[in-house]
Amino acid sequence: MDGDFVIGGVFSIHNSKGTIQYNYTTIPEIQRCTGSTDFRDVRLSRAMIFAIEEINNSTELLPHIKLGYQIHDSCAALPVTVHATFQLSNRLDQSFDTDENCSQSGMVVGVVGDSGSTLSSIMSRILSPFYIPQVSYFSTCACLSDKREYPNFFRTIPSDQFQADALAKLVKHFGWTWIGAVRSDSDYGNNGMASFLLAAQKEGICVEYSISFHRTNPRSQIQRVADVIRRSKATVVVAFIGNADIGLLLEELSFEASPPRQWVGSEAWVTSQDLLQYKFCVGAIGFGIEQSVIPGLREFLMDLSFTKVASSTLLTEFWQDAFNCKVGTFTTTGERICDGTEDIQMLQNPYTDTSQLRITSMVYKAIYAIAHALHTTLCQNTNSTTHCDKYKWIESKQVLTQLKKVKFNQNGYNVSFDANGDPVAKYELVNWQKNQSGSIEVVTVGYYDASLPAGQEFQIKRNIMFMGGVSEVPKSVCSDGCAPGTHKVLQKGKPVCCYDCVPCPEGKISNATDSLDCLPCPKEFWPNRERDTCMPKPVEFLSYDEVLGIMLAAFSIGGVCLTIMTAILFFQHRTSPIVRANNAELSFLLLFSLTLCFLSSLTFIGAPSDWSCMLRHTAFAITFVLCISCVLGKTIVVLMAFKATLPGSNIIKWFGQPQQRMTVACITSVQVLICTIWLVVSPPFSMKNFTTYKTRIILECVLGSAIGFWAVLGYIGLLAAFCLVFAVLARNLPDSFNEAKLITFSMLIFCAVWITFIPAYVSSPGKFTVAVEIFAILASSFGLIFCIFAPKCFIILFKPDKNTKKHVLTKNKL
Repeated sequence: MDGDFVIGGVFSIHNSKGTIQYNYTTIPEIQRCTGSTDFRDVRLSRAMIFAIEEINNSTELLPHIKLGYQIHDSCAALPVTVHATFQLSNRLDQSFDTDENCSQSGMVVGVVGDSGSTLSSIMSRILSPFYIPQVSYFSTCACLSDKREYPNFFRTIPSDQFQADALAKLVKHFGWTWIGAVRSDSDYGNNGMASFLLAAQKEGICVEYSISFHRTNPRSQIQRVADVIRRSKATVVVAFIGNADIGLLLEELSFEASPPRQWVGSEAWVTSQDLLQYKFCVGAIGFGIEQSVIPGLREFLMDLSFTKVASSTLLTEFWQDAFNCKVGTFTTTGERICDGTEDIQMLQNPYTDTSQLRITSMVYKAIYAIAHALHTTLCQNTNSTTHCDKYKWIESKQVLTQLKKVKFNQNGYNVSFDANGDPVAKYELVNWQKNQSGSIEVVTVGYYDASLPAGQEFQIKRNIMFMGGVSEVPKSVCSDGCAPGTHKVLQKGKPVCCYDCVPCPEGKISNATDSLDCLPCPKEFWPNRERDTCMPKPVEFLSYDEVLGIMLAAFSIGGVCLTIMTAILFFQHRTSPIVRANNAELSFLLLFSLTLCFLSSLTFIGAPSDWSCMLRHTAFAITFVLCISCVLGKTIVVLMAFKATLPGSNIIKWFGQPQQRMTVACITSVQVLICTIWLVVSPPFSMKNFTTYKTRIILECVLGSAIGFWAVLGYIGLLAAFCLVFAVLARNLPDSFNEAKLITFSMLIFCAVWITFIPAYVSSPGKFTVAVEIFAILASSFGLIFCIFAPKCFIILFKPDKNTKKHVLTKNKL
């Protein structure tokens, strides 16, 4: 249609082009598109005509200016597209009307098209030198956003970059980390899939396979793609494919049963009504262009009479394909002649289906965008009226400049372009769901708006049906998730989504699913059996609540009671010969020190503190030296008493009662001095031992100064050695002085206990170190009381006839 200004349109109305034989002797014929008509693209081209007529009838947009149009069929072929683009870029010669006004009648001010990204890129390269703006309604390749390569390119459909990000977030939302990828071998498929794979990698999604094909490939290539999908372990298939390509693939898959697959589709095919016949794709999910309502469009599409159709070659072919008849009088055998009784209202095909106007609205917006840019270039607003000068000389570059600034609202939808010529990305999340009648329909279940803040772009409004027609989300992972207590270990040579779940090493936990590594527990904690929680380590020390502590405490108390009973018995018979003959004063002092020895063992039981650590070691050291000094005093007394019986000896006066007390005091004071120095320089202290056992804490006393500890033990050992030597020297004295033999036995036991104590003490772990020390104290104390006092108590209690002076002074055995 002619007009003051012309808008060009390029649509893939046919699905193939004719073949031309070149003989190089005559001018080649113009290539013609052949095959059946694409009903959807016929609707799109008619929508362009509807929008232009609507603008021509408007009093607000381009008043008194008539827009014309040139619509070309590219039949989705590069040569035809190039030819159509050159036709649109050739301006008509300027004409002069009767008023001698220079007119630009027929000037192409903008081009709408094409649907394919590859075709649009070719068109842009041809049109850009002429600064003719191009607005595509269905070319989504992110590559077209490059203004250096395509400075004149705009589109009303969002770029695939936004869709790729949205698809990656959708796949991640449902926990699908192991997917297959299929794409068209075209600019749309290759660039769109490249953007998706990059976005998927950022989301932690792995791809089992990524394959491509084109509808022009041999069938063997399409069969190979179908076989890869059938054999793969990935349940989810992300398809960045054109509408025509996916139809061939689904048809190939329908020939042979294959495992159920969850299809995730791009907007190029996921809203196509033609593909709903493949029921094994029920549950498919993807993003579609927003639906819109275009008032009056359906009535315009249906306003096709047989007379109008006959006057248009395109509409004639459409009519013939739609009603399967032949327009004209000449037909072949079996063909029905179209007689005008056909009712377009009864048609049910993509041309008449206006229930979900998606791509159609993109064409509608593209026409209005060019019209608004032309309006800004030609028209001026004065006194609330708009005046447009159709004779104003304009350049295509001016329209291109104004198109970049376009911003308007049409039928409730905002239209504008960013610096890359892209609109705001808004999608509907659509789902193929089975209705009550058993057929499949495309249902909108959510939305995606890239203009919203991060994390809020994606919204699901209603239930989704997945593969097989169920509401349960299918699994598509290379490896099942690692439970808490384990961590991922990547499988060699495989993507990061393929891993083994390995239990956390000793001392570490993981408290989340799919942990990459295990975290060590704090020093005072240890993992539980499942290794998913750090539990406080049990604190170990020799306590009164456990059997070992109770037994040792019982023996200590028993030793104290036995010592006190012995002291009481000796006190009651203090005037008896056997008590008086064995140095009663030192005996009572020895019993007192033994009582302290038994009591000192109790300080080793219970939770150690700094004070208890200092007390237990010093009390043990001093009481034992007091005990040994008494034994040593008794031994010396025996030896001195024997020497005093020799003629002319007066040595006994040098070792009387005062001297005995002084000896015990001096010997004990040396140990007190050693302990004092130890406590001042580096005293014992309590400490939590984390090294002996990994699973528990040993609460123990640290010696502080090891020199001090071994000095204390060394002094006790030195005294015990002297005692043993003196007792051995006195073992053959007359029977009246036979206490030396008892002392010898007691010292032998004492030395044996403490000699074995040293290696046992060093090698015993934890609380058993304390138990060994207590055992040594109790064993040596019981050895002393049994060896020295038990025989005398036996005589006092059971052999009183031997507790006489005569018996003590004779050589009778005790």
